[in-house]
Amino acid sequence: MLDCIDRVFEYAGGDEERFRGSRLVQDAIVRNLQTLAESSQRLSDPIKATEPGTPWRAIAGFRNILVHDYLALDLDAVWLVVSRELPPLQDALKRMCSSAAQT
Repeated sequence: MLDCIDRVFEYAGGDEERFRGSRLVQDAIVRNLQTLAESSQRLSDPIKATEPGTPWRAIAGFRNILVHDYLALDLDAVWLVVSRELPPLQDALKRMCSSAAQT
């Protein structure tokens, strides 16, 4: 999941115009968001419980939107996820990895 986030940030470059101006960048970001969301569904409930502030159900729901509504995908919503939702998710995943490494 962290690899997916890293790729999204690499592809977007923190630049909304770059994201909006390239279907290639959009496709790469959406693909990684799909993989990230799918992977989140494979985490066990006890592991998810270590980060109760993370919207795990919303992440799963976003995956369904990405997979099933691709042709009508809302680029505003995708950019909102990239710019606002991924940074705190990245922090949560890093904490989870750190905790797992300590046990």
